[in-house]
This record gives sequence, C-alpha cells and structure tokens, in this order.
Amino acid sequence: MRTGIFFHYQQGERLRDFPKALEGILEKNNVYYYDAVYQVRDGLYYLEPIPEALLFTVHSKEMIDRVRKTGDYESASYSAGGTVHAAQEIWRGNIDNAFVFTGFGDHHAGRNYFGGMCYFNGAALAIAALRQNGMRRFAIVDTDCHHADGTRDIFAKDKDVLHVCFCFQDYCDESNNVDVKIPFYTSDEEYLKKVEQQFIPRAIEFKPEVIFWEFGYDATQGEYGDKGISRDCHPKIVQIIKRVADEVCQGKLIAILCGGSSRSIATYTIPKIIGCLAESDP
Repeated sequence: MRTGIFFHYQQGERLRDFPKALEGILEKNNVYYYDAVYQVRDGLYYLEPIPEALLFTVHSKEMIDRVRKTGDYESASYSAGGTVHAAQEIWRGNIDNAFVFTGFGDHHAGRNYFGGMCYFNGAALAIAALRQNGMRRFAIVDTDCHHADGTRDIFAKDKDVLHVCFCFQDYCDESNNVDVKIPFYTSDEEYLKKVEQQFIPRAIEFKPEVIFWEFGYDATQGEYGDKGISRDCHPKIVQIIKRVADEVCQGKLIAILCGGSSRSIATYTIPKIIGCLAESDP
C-alpha cells in the first residue's frame, strides 16, 4: 500500500513530538510525506487552502462569513485542505490511503453552523471534490467520542453516503445514517466487537468507493471523553477498517485526526496507525 501522510503544522501540545515520532516510517519506500509549507517553494509540496467555490458546495455563505470573524478562517481552511488534497491524491492514483494531521476537527461543522473547534467539514469537502471527479459512493466511520452532528447535518438525506458514528446513542434510518451507543466503562473487546458488527457488514453491502475514518482518541482512558478503552484499541480499530477498505474499495481509506488532547496518546497511537496503513511495523 502507498500511504500518504499529510502533516499540518500547528501550535499546541498534543502533536509536539511530530514529525519526529514518525522516524522509521517516513523512510519506507511506500510512504509519501506531504509536509505542509504555507508558501510556494520550488520543489516542495505546499498545502493549499480550500477554494471558496468548494466551500460553498458544503457550507452556507453565512456560516463561512461567521468563520471569517473568528480569526481562525485561514488556519481552518488550510487544515481542511489536507483532507481534500489526500482525497485528490487517492483519486489521481498517486497513493492508496492516507493519514491527515489536522489543526482543527471537522465533524461538528454542519452546513450552516460550527462548534467544538470544528470550522469546516474536511470529510464533506473531500467528498464534494471527489464527486466533481466522478466518484459517487462514500462511507464515513467516526470513532470520536462525540456525536458527529455536523457531518450528519450535511449528509442526513444523502443515500450515497454511509455514516456510522460510535457515540452516545443507538439510531438507524433509511438514509444510511447509523449511531452506535458506546457506554461508559466499555472495554477494548466490547468496542472492537461493536465496530466489527456495526460497520463491517454495512460497508460490505454499501460498497463505498472511498472510506473516511474520523479518528478521535478522546474516548481513551484519562481523556476528556473517557469511555474506558485503552490506547491500544485505536491501532486495532484501524486494522478492522483497513480490512474492509481493502475488500470493498481497493484500500482507499483516509484517516482524519479528530478529538483528543493527550500528547502521550497521540505519540503512541498515531505511528502505529500509520504503520498499519502502510502495512509496515513502526
């Protein structure tokens, strides 16, 4: 598998060990490192902000104007741009899967609202871009602790998007929207069983062309959304999701970093997740 790593520089503590923590992975021949540079430099990849025309396909003008007033518009646009570029690189055939470091989350950003440090919905924008290139069916699996209300708002009536969210409630409708309740004090085994039972058969039946994984580690023990799972659960989750992606869509999988605050958990889990995507031992 050819794995792209889209690294977005940001202030803050949780990613302070990166990209150094990826040593041993970046040297792999099948790993492509897109190290964001915020200005044009010959010979280097540079991250582009989301074009306004693409933003308008997902978010309302009123919402975009409100984001501008926060002072975070440019950073949010660059952050979501990593997910869009990852999707485009997969569509072009340059990579098979990707891990996207973000400066902001995305799943609380709906069509006309935002919150929870999520300004623009990167997965939804990437899907809009892929649709412009002819792709039609997509799956989003969300293992962040909180409900993906923004993503649900955007795709609630879209039957070409399978949205499975592991959160606080059980819900299912005819438009391929599924919520799976994760109680407090859930073990790794119980969580992984729910992913196996609730996502895999749906994804196999749905046959998406690309799978997006909203990877939030805030449900980990000691985190602000602690549901009881250990830090070792997340690398096992990606193994499950990657397996189904390999089966139904030639491995086209984009992992998007979402919630979580711990530097040590990020440093421990992310290299293992990327190692799984690249089919190598980090």
